[in-house]
Amino acid sequence: MMSSDRRRFLRQAATLAGAFSANSLFHQAHAADFHVAGARIAGLNAMESAQDEDFWAVIQRAYSVNPNLINLNNGGVSPAPVVVQQAVERYNQLSNEGPSYYMWRILDQGREPLREKLAALAGAQPGEIAINRNSTEALNTVIYGLDLKAGDEVIGTKQDYPNMIQAYRQRAMRDGIVYKQLSFDFPVEDDAAIVKAYEEAITPRTKLIHVTHMVNWVGQTMPVRKIADMAHAHGIEVIADGAHSFGLMDYKIPDLGCDYFGTSLHKFLSAPIGTGMLWIKADKIEKIWPLTCNGTPRSADIRKFETLGTRSFPIEQGIGEALNFHNGIGPARKQARIGYLKNYWASRAAAIPKVKLHTSLNLNYSCAICGVSVDGKTPSELENALFDGYKIHTVGIVWENIKCVRVTPHVYTSIADLDKLVRALGEISSKA
Repeated sequence: MMSSDRRRFLRQAATLAGAFSANSLFHQAHAADFHVAGARIAGLNAMESAQDEDFWAVIQRAYSVNPNLINLNNGGVSPAPVVVQQAVERYNQLSNEGPSYYMWRILDQGREPLREKLAALAGAQPGEIAINRNSTEALNTVIYGLDLKAGDEVIGTKQDYPNMIQAYRQRAMRDGIVYKQLSFDFPVEDDAAIVKAYEEAITPRTKLIHVTHMVNWVGQTMPVRKIADMAHAHGIEVIADGAHSFGLMDYKIPDLGCDYFGTSLHKFLSAPIGTGMLWIKADKIEKIWPLTCNGTPRSADIRKFETLGTRSFPIEQGIGEALNFHNGIGPARKQARIGYLKNYWASRAAAIPKVKLHTSLNLNYSCAICGVSVDGKTPSELENALFDGYKIHTVGIVWENIKCVRVTPHVYTSIADLDKLVRALGEISSKA
Protein backbone atom coordinates (compact mmCIF):
# COMPACT_ATOMS: atom_id res chain seq x y z
CA MET A 1 0.00 0.00 0.00
CA MET A 2 1.37 3.42 -1.02
CA SER A 3 2.27 5.66 1.89
CA SER A 4 0.62 9.07 2.30
CA ASP A 5 4.01 10.72 1.86
CA ARG A 6 4.51 8.90 -1.43
CA ARG A 7 1.06 9.89 -2.69
CA ARG A 8 1.71 13.49 -1.71
CA PHE A 9 5.05 13.47 -3.49
CA LEU A 10 3.56 12.09 -6.70
CA ARG A 11 0.70 14.57 -6.60
CA GLN A 12 3.04 17.50 -6.14
CA ALA A 13 5.33 16.26 -8.89
CA ALA A 14 2.35 16.00 -11.24
CA THR A 15 1.27 19.51 -10.30
CA LEU A 16 4.72 20.87 -11.02
CA ALA A 17 4.72 19.19 -14.43
CA GLY A 18 1.66 21.32 -15.00
CA ALA A 19 -0.12 22.31 -18.16
CA PHE A 20 2.66 21.52 -20.57
CA SER A 21 2.89 17.80 -19.92
CA ALA A 22 0.96 14.66 -20.70
CA ASN A 23 -0.54 15.08 -17.24
CA SER A 24 -2.24 18.37 -18.09
CA LEU A 25 -5.88 18.74 -17.11
CA PHE A 26 -6.74 19.60 -20.70
CA HIS A 27 -5.09 16.40 -21.91
CA GLN A 28 -6.99 14.35 -19.36
CA ALA A 29 -10.39 15.98 -19.91
CA HIS A 30 -10.56 17.17 -23.51
CA ALA A 31 -7.67 16.14 -25.75
CA ALA A 32 -9.33 12.99 -27.07
CA ASP A 33 -12.74 14.63 -27.69
CA PHE A 34 -11.16 17.67 -29.33
CA HIS A 35 -9.05 15.41 -31.55
CA VAL A 36 -12.06 13.41 -32.71
CA ALA A 37 -14.17 16.53 -33.28
CA GLY A 38 -11.32 18.24 -35.12
CA ALA A 39 -10.63 15.21 -37.31
CA ARG A 40 -14.25 15.16 -38.42
CA ILE A 41 -14.04 18.71 -39.80
CA ALA A 42 -10.42 18.52 -40.93
CA GLY A 43 -11.41 19.03 -44.56
CA LEU A 44 -13.32 22.23 -43.88
CA ASN A 45 -11.85 25.72 -44.01
CA ALA A 46 -12.10 28.01 -40.99
CA MET A 47 -15.37 29.64 -42.05
CA GLU A 48 -16.97 26.30 -42.87
CA SER A 49 -15.80 24.97 -39.50
CA ALA A 50 -17.33 28.02 -37.84
CA GLN A 51 -20.80 26.81 -38.86
CA ASP A 52 -20.44 23.20 -37.75
CA GLU A 53 -22.61 23.14 -34.63
CA ASP A 54 -21.60 19.59 -33.68
CA PHE A 55 -17.96 20.64 -33.37
CA TRP A 56 -18.77 23.72 -31.30
CA ALA A 57 -21.07 21.74 -29.02
CA VAL A 58 -17.97 19.88 -27.84
CA ILE A 59 -16.34 23.22 -26.98
CA GLN A 60 -19.46 24.57 -25.28
CA ARG A 61 -19.65 21.61 -22.91
CA ALA A 62 -16.21 22.50 -21.53
CA TYR A 63 -17.58 25.65 -19.83
CA SER A 64 -19.60 25.96 -16.62
CA VAL A 65 -21.64 29.02 -17.56
CA ASN A 66 -24.95 29.61 -15.80
CA PRO A 67 -27.78 28.29 -18.03
CA ASN A 68 -30.16 30.84 -16.52
CA LEU A 69 -28.08 33.78 -17.78
CA ILE A 70 -27.07 34.52 -21.36
CA ASN A 71 -23.73 36.23 -20.94
CA LEU A 72 -23.01 38.46 -23.93
CA ASN A 73 -20.53 40.74 -22.19
CA ASN A 74 -17.42 38.67 -22.88
CA GLY A 75 -15.69 41.87 -24.01
CA GLY A 76 -15.40 42.79 -20.34
CA VAL A 77 -14.06 39.52 -19.00
CA SER A 78 -14.63 35.98 -20.21
CA PRO A 79 -15.36 32.88 -18.15
CA ALA A 80 -12.64 30.25 -18.05
CA PRO A 81 -13.23 26.65 -19.14
CA VAL A 82 -13.66 24.19 -16.28
CA VAL A 83 -10.13 22.80 -16.70
CA VAL A 84 -8.68 26.29 -16.19
CA GLN A 85 -10.75 26.76 -13.04
CA GLN A 86 -9.64 23.35 -11.79
CA ALA A 87 -5.99 24.18 -12.45
CA VAL A 88 -6.22 27.35 -10.36
CA GLU A 89 -7.93 25.43 -7.54
CA ARG A 90 -5.30 22.69 -7.71
CA TYR A 91 -2.42 25.16 -7.55
CA ASN A 92 -4.13 27.11 -4.79
CA GLN A 93 -4.56 24.01 -2.65
CA LEU A 94 -0.91 23.14 -3.12
CA SER A 95 0.17 26.68 -2.27
CA ASN A 96 -1.72 26.61 0.97
CA GLU A 97 0.10 23.49 2.13
CA GLY A 98 3.09 25.76 2.66
CA PRO A 99 2.85 29.07 0.76
CA SER A 100 6.43 30.31 0.93
CA TYR A 101 7.74 26.92 -0.17
CA TYR A 102 5.25 25.84 -2.83
CA MET A 103 4.74 29.30 -4.30
CA TRP A 104 8.30 30.54 -4.48
CA ARG A 105 10.20 27.27 -4.88
CA ILE A 106 7.74 25.17 -6.87
CA LEU A 107 5.11 27.14 -8.78
CA ASP A 108 7.48 30.02 -9.53
CA GLN A 109 9.54 27.56 -11.57
CA GLY A 110 6.63 27.32 -13.99
CA ARG A 111 6.95 30.89 -15.22
CA GLU A 112 9.64 30.20 -17.81
CA PRO A 113 7.78 27.33 -19.52
CA LEU A 114 4.67 29.53 -19.48
CA ARG A 115 6.64 32.41 -21.00
CA GLU A 116 7.79 30.11 -23.80
CA LYS A 117 4.25 28.95 -24.58
CA LEU A 118 2.89 32.50 -24.59
CA ALA A 119 5.73 33.54 -26.87
CA ALA A 120 4.90 30.69 -29.25
CA LEU A 121 1.29 31.86 -29.51
CA ALA A 122 2.42 35.47 -29.92
CA GLY A 123 5.04 34.58 -32.54
CA ALA A 124 7.66 36.30 -30.39
CA GLN A 125 10.84 35.48 -28.55
CA PRO A 126 10.39 34.42 -24.91
CA GLY A 127 12.74 37.24 -23.91
CA GLU A 128 10.17 39.74 -25.24
CA ILE A 129 7.27 38.50 -23.08
CA ALA A 130 6.47 39.67 -19.54
CA ILE A 131 3.61 38.08 -17.61
CA ASN A 132 1.47 40.44 -15.56
CA ARG A 133 -2.14 41.03 -14.55
CA ASN A 134 -3.96 42.92 -17.30
CA SER A 135 -3.71 45.35 -20.21
CA THR A 136 -3.68 48.39 -17.97
CA GLU A 137 -0.60 47.17 -16.13
CA ALA A 138 1.14 46.14 -19.35
CA LEU A 139 0.47 49.33 -21.27
CA ASN A 140 1.00 51.65 -18.30
CA THR A 141 4.44 50.08 -17.92
CA VAL A 142 5.35 51.47 -21.32
CA ILE A 143 3.41 54.73 -21.04
CA TYR A 144 5.14 55.64 -17.76
CA GLY A 145 8.41 53.91 -18.67
CA LEU A 146 9.26 55.88 -21.79
CA ASP A 147 11.68 58.78 -21.39
CA LEU A 148 9.31 61.42 -22.70
CA LYS A 149 10.04 65.02 -21.81
CA ALA A 150 8.14 68.30 -21.79
CA GLY A 151 6.88 69.16 -25.26
CA ASP A 152 7.07 65.62 -26.64
CA GLU A 153 3.82 64.65 -28.31
CA VAL A 154 1.74 61.48 -28.16
CA ILE A 155 -1.15 60.83 -30.54
CA GLY A 156 -4.12 58.70 -29.46
CA THR A 157 -7.88 58.83 -29.91
CA LYS A 158 -10.91 59.73 -27.83
CA GLN A 159 -12.13 56.18 -28.41
CA ASP A 160 -9.11 54.54 -26.71
CA TYR A 161 -9.56 52.75 -23.38
CA PRO A 162 -10.04 55.19 -20.46
CA ASN A 163 -7.14 53.85 -18.37
CA MET A 164 -4.75 54.55 -21.23
CA ILE A 165 -6.17 58.01 -21.78
CA GLN A 166 -5.79 58.83 -18.08
CA ALA A 167 -2.21 57.57 -18.06
CA TYR A 168 -1.24 59.97 -20.84
CA ARG A 169 -3.10 62.81 -19.15
CA GLN A 170 -1.15 62.14 -15.94
CA ARG A 171 2.11 62.27 -17.89
CA ALA A 172 0.96 65.56 -19.38
CA MET A 173 0.26 66.91 -15.87
CA ARG A 174 3.49 65.62 -14.35
CA ASP A 175 5.99 65.88 -17.21
CA GLY A 176 4.51 68.40 -19.62
CA ILE A 177 4.09 66.04 -22.57
CA VAL A 178 1.46 66.98 -25.17
CA TYR A 179 -1.33 64.44 -25.52
CA LYS A 180 -3.36 64.80 -28.72
CA GLN A 181 -6.54 62.86 -29.41
CA LEU A 182 -8.17 62.10 -32.73
CA SER A 183 -11.86 61.20 -32.88
CA PHE A 184 -13.44 58.65 -35.21
CA ASP A 185 -17.07 57.98 -36.09
CA PHE A 186 -17.17 54.19 -36.18
CA PRO A 187 -17.67 52.03 -38.09
CA VAL A 188 -14.99 53.01 -40.59
CA GLU A 189 -14.30 50.69 -43.52
CA ASP A 190 -11.37 52.62 -44.95
CA ASP A 191 -7.85 51.86 -43.70
CA ALA A 192 -6.33 54.67 -45.71
CA ALA A 193 -8.60 57.25 -44.08
CA ILE A 194 -7.65 56.01 -40.61
CA VAL A 195 -3.93 56.07 -41.37
CA LYS A 196 -4.25 59.53 -42.92
CA ALA A 197 -5.92 60.90 -39.78
CA TYR A 198 -2.96 59.80 -37.64
CA GLU A 199 -0.42 61.06 -40.15
CA GLU A 200 -2.02 64.50 -40.41
CA ALA A 201 -1.69 64.90 -36.62
CA ILE A 202 2.08 64.32 -36.68
CA THR A 203 4.45 67.19 -35.97
CA PRO A 204 8.24 67.26 -35.51
CA ARG A 205 7.61 66.78 -31.76
CA THR A 206 5.60 63.55 -32.12
CA LYS A 207 7.32 60.62 -30.40
CA LEU A 208 4.62 58.00 -29.97
CA ILE A 209 1.33 56.84 -31.53
CA HIS A 210 -1.10 54.81 -29.41
CA VAL A 211 -3.44 52.47 -31.32
CA THR A 212 -6.21 50.29 -29.94
CA HIS A 213 -6.14 47.16 -32.12
CA MET A 214 -9.78 46.32 -31.45
CA VAL A 215 -11.74 49.24 -30.04
CA ASN A 216 -13.41 47.99 -26.89
CA TRP A 217 -16.57 50.07 -27.24
CA VAL A 218 -17.77 48.80 -30.64
CA GLY A 219 -15.20 46.29 -31.87
CA GLN A 220 -13.72 48.32 -34.73
CA THR A 221 -10.49 46.65 -35.88
CA MET A 222 -7.80 49.27 -36.52
CA PRO A 223 -5.08 48.82 -39.17
CA VAL A 224 -2.17 48.65 -36.73
CA ARG A 225 0.39 47.45 -39.29
CA LYS A 226 -0.39 50.23 -41.74
CA ILE A 227 -0.31 52.85 -38.99
CA ALA A 228 2.98 51.45 -37.69
CA ASP A 229 4.61 51.46 -41.12
CA MET A 230 3.56 55.08 -41.60
CA ALA A 231 4.74 56.07 -38.12
CA HIS A 232 8.11 54.39 -38.50
CA ALA A 233 8.66 56.23 -41.77
CA HIS A 234 8.42 59.39 -39.65
CA GLY A 235 10.70 58.02 -36.92
CA ILE A 236 7.82 57.55 -34.48
CA GLU A 237 7.21 54.56 -32.20
CA VAL A 238 3.88 52.74 -31.88
CA ILE A 239 2.23 51.13 -28.86
CA ALA A 240 -0.71 48.78 -29.52
CA ASP A 241 -3.50 47.98 -27.08
CA GLY A 242 -4.41 44.38 -27.87
CA ALA A 243 -6.72 43.78 -24.92
CA HIS A 244 -9.58 42.50 -27.08
CA SER A 245 -7.70 41.08 -30.04
CA PHE A 246 -5.19 38.66 -28.51
CA GLY A 247 -6.59 35.16 -28.09
CA LEU A 248 -9.41 36.10 -30.48
CA MET A 249 -7.80 37.03 -33.79
CA ASP A 250 -5.29 34.73 -35.44
CA TYR A 251 -2.15 36.87 -35.77
CA LYS A 252 1.42 37.16 -34.51
CA ILE A 253 2.36 40.29 -32.57
CA PRO A 254 5.52 41.14 -34.58
CA ASP A 255 3.39 41.14 -37.75
CA LEU A 256 1.55 44.17 -36.38
CA GLY A 257 4.76 46.15 -36.77
CA CYS A 258 4.36 47.89 -33.41
CA ASP A 259 7.12 48.47 -30.86
CA TYR A 260 5.09 47.76 -27.72
CA PHE A 261 1.99 45.65 -27.09
CA GLY A 262 -0.15 44.87 -24.06
CA THR A 263 -3.11 42.57 -23.56
CA SER A 264 -5.40 40.93 -21.02
CA LEU A 265 -5.45 37.14 -21.10
CA HIS A 266 -8.76 36.88 -19.21
CA LYS A 267 -10.76 38.06 -22.20
CA PHE A 268 -10.84 35.89 -25.30
CA LEU A 269 -8.02 33.57 -24.28
CA SER A 270 -10.26 32.60 -21.31
CA ALA A 271 -7.32 32.54 -18.90
CA PRO A 272 -7.90 33.07 -15.16
CA ILE A 273 -9.28 36.46 -14.18
CA GLY A 274 -6.41 38.84 -13.44
CA THR A 275 -3.87 37.72 -16.05
CA GLY A 276 -2.15 39.78 -18.72
CA MET A 277 0.90 40.02 -20.94
CA LEU A 278 3.36 42.66 -22.10
CA TRP A 279 5.40 42.38 -25.30
CA ILE A 280 8.27 44.74 -26.01
CA LYS A 281 10.46 44.48 -29.09
CA ALA A 282 13.81 43.12 -27.91
CA ASP A 283 15.88 46.18 -28.77
CA LYS A 284 13.44 48.48 -26.90
CA ILE A 285 13.43 46.70 -23.52
CA GLU A 286 16.53 48.35 -22.11
CA LYS A 287 15.23 51.89 -22.45
CA ILE A 288 11.85 51.29 -20.72
CA TRP A 289 11.73 51.92 -16.97
CA PRO A 290 9.80 49.25 -15.06
CA LEU A 291 6.50 50.31 -13.52
CA THR A 292 7.52 48.87 -10.14
CA CYS A 293 10.95 48.88 -8.54
CA ASN A 294 13.75 46.70 -9.85
CA GLY A 295 17.43 46.42 -8.96
CA THR A 296 18.51 46.79 -12.61
CA PRO A 297 15.87 49.04 -14.15
CA ARG A 298 17.91 49.75 -17.27
CA SER A 299 18.64 46.12 -18.07
CA ALA A 300 17.51 44.42 -21.29
CA ASP A 301 15.91 41.57 -19.32
CA ILE A 302 12.13 41.47 -19.80
CA ARG A 303 11.79 40.03 -16.28
CA LYS A 304 12.46 43.46 -14.79
CA PHE A 305 8.79 44.17 -15.53
CA GLU A 306 7.65 41.29 -13.30
CA THR A 307 8.94 42.62 -9.96
CA LEU A 308 5.52 42.56 -8.36
CA GLY A 309 6.35 41.05 -5.00
CA THR A 310 3.87 38.42 -3.85
CA ARG A 311 1.41 37.65 -6.61
CA SER A 312 -1.13 34.87 -7.23
CA PHE A 313 0.98 32.01 -8.54
CA PRO A 314 -2.10 29.74 -8.90
CA ILE A 315 -3.79 32.28 -11.18
CA GLU A 316 -0.62 32.80 -13.20
CA GLN A 317 0.00 29.09 -13.68
CA GLY A 318 -3.62 28.57 -14.71
CA ILE A 319 -2.82 30.42 -17.94
CA GLY A 320 -1.16 27.25 -19.21
CA GLU A 321 -4.41 25.28 -19.36
CA ALA A 322 -6.09 28.21 -21.15
CA LEU A 323 -3.35 28.03 -23.79
CA ASN A 324 -3.93 24.30 -24.16
CA PHE A 325 -7.66 24.89 -24.60
CA HIS A 326 -7.13 27.70 -27.13
CA ASN A 327 -4.65 25.71 -29.18
CA GLY A 328 -6.92 22.67 -29.00
CA ILE A 329 -9.62 24.66 -30.79
CA GLY A 330 -7.24 26.26 -33.28
CA PRO A 331 -6.75 30.05 -33.48
CA ALA A 332 -8.10 30.37 -37.04
CA ARG A 333 -11.20 28.33 -36.24
CA LYS A 334 -11.81 30.34 -33.09
CA GLN A 335 -11.62 33.70 -34.84
CA ALA A 336 -13.89 32.50 -37.62
CA ARG A 337 -16.44 31.09 -35.17
CA ILE A 338 -16.75 34.20 -33.04
CA GLY A 339 -16.89 36.43 -36.10
CA TYR A 340 -19.60 34.18 -37.50
CA LEU A 341 -21.59 34.39 -34.27
CA LYS A 342 -21.36 38.18 -34.25
CA ASN A 343 -22.56 38.45 -37.84
CA TYR A 344 -25.24 35.79 -37.27
CA TRP A 345 -27.14 37.90 -34.77
CA ALA A 346 -26.13 41.33 -36.03
CA SER A 347 -27.19 40.77 -39.64
CA ARG A 348 -30.62 39.64 -38.45
CA ALA A 349 -30.95 42.48 -35.98
CA ALA A 350 -30.06 45.02 -38.67
CA ALA A 351 -33.27 44.10 -40.50
CA ILE A 352 -35.46 44.98 -37.51
CA PRO A 353 -37.12 48.43 -37.67
CA LYS A 354 -35.64 50.97 -35.21
CA VAL A 355 -32.54 48.80 -34.60
CA LYS A 356 -29.15 50.25 -35.57
CA LEU A 357 -25.72 48.64 -35.65
CA HIS A 358 -22.60 50.60 -34.66
CA THR A 359 -20.11 48.04 -35.95
CA SER A 360 -19.19 46.81 -39.42
CA LEU A 361 -20.41 43.42 -40.61
CA ASN A 362 -17.25 43.20 -42.73
CA LEU A 363 -14.96 40.85 -40.81
CA ASN A 364 -11.94 42.77 -42.07
CA TYR A 365 -13.05 45.57 -39.74
CA SER A 366 -14.62 43.66 -36.86
CA CYS A 367 -14.83 40.27 -35.18
CA ALA A 368 -16.57 39.56 -31.88
CA ILE A 369 -17.84 42.86 -30.50
CA CYS A 370 -20.82 44.67 -31.99
CA GLY A 371 -22.67 47.76 -30.81
CA VAL A 372 -26.44 47.94 -31.17
CA SER A 373 -29.07 50.54 -30.34
CA VAL A 374 -32.84 50.86 -30.53
CA ASP A 375 -34.47 54.16 -31.47
CA GLY A 376 -36.25 55.60 -28.45
CA LYS A 377 -34.13 53.69 -25.92
CA THR A 378 -31.04 54.92 -24.11
CA PRO A 379 -28.18 52.40 -23.83
CA SER A 380 -29.02 51.93 -20.16
CA GLU A 381 -32.71 51.35 -20.92
CA LEU A 382 -31.89 48.80 -23.62
CA GLU A 383 -29.39 47.01 -21.39
CA ASN A 384 -31.95 46.79 -18.60
CA ALA A 385 -34.72 45.64 -20.94
CA LEU A 386 -32.56 42.81 -22.26
CA PHE A 387 -31.69 41.65 -18.77
CA ASP A 388 -35.00 42.17 -16.99
CA GLY A 389 -37.11 40.63 -19.74
CA TYR A 390 -34.81 37.99 -21.17
CA LYS A 391 -31.87 37.49 -18.74
CA ILE A 392 -29.45 38.59 -21.46
CA HIS A 393 -26.41 40.28 -19.94
CA THR A 394 -24.83 43.05 -22.04
CA VAL A 395 -23.34 46.45 -21.22
CA GLY A 396 -24.56 49.92 -22.09
CA ILE A 397 -21.92 52.20 -23.60
CA VAL A 398 -21.97 55.99 -23.39
CA TRP A 399 -18.53 57.30 -24.28
CA GLU A 400 -17.64 60.34 -26.37
CA ASN A 401 -19.64 59.96 -29.62
CA ILE A 402 -20.64 56.33 -28.97
CA LYS A 403 -24.04 55.44 -27.52
CA CYS A 404 -25.06 51.80 -27.81
CA VAL A 405 -25.22 48.45 -26.07
CA ARG A 406 -22.16 46.25 -26.55
CA VAL A 407 -22.86 42.61 -27.39
CA THR A 408 -19.98 40.11 -27.33
CA PRO A 409 -20.42 36.36 -27.83
CA HIS A 410 -17.71 33.75 -27.17
CA VAL A 411 -17.04 30.16 -28.23
CA TYR A 412 -19.46 28.81 -25.61
CA THR A 413 -22.32 30.99 -26.94
CA SER A 414 -25.03 28.97 -28.68
CA ILE A 415 -27.06 29.83 -31.74
CA ALA A 416 -30.17 29.48 -29.58
CA ASP A 417 -28.84 32.21 -27.28
CA LEU A 418 -28.38 34.54 -30.23
CA ASP A 419 -31.82 33.72 -31.64
CA LYS A 420 -33.23 34.80 -28.28
CA LEU A 421 -31.25 38.05 -28.48
CA VAL A 422 -32.63 38.83 -31.93
CA ARG A 423 -36.17 38.04 -30.79
CA ALA A 424 -35.66 40.27 -27.74
CA LEU A 425 -34.45 43.18 -29.86
CA GLY A 426 -37.48 42.78 -32.10
CA GLU A 427 -39.91 42.81 -29.20
CA ILE A 428 -38.20 45.70 -27.45
CA SER A 429 -38.03 47.82 -30.61
CA SER A 430 -41.72 47.18 -31.38
CA LYS A 431 -42.62 48.76 -28.04
CA ALA A 432 -40.15 51.66 -28.20
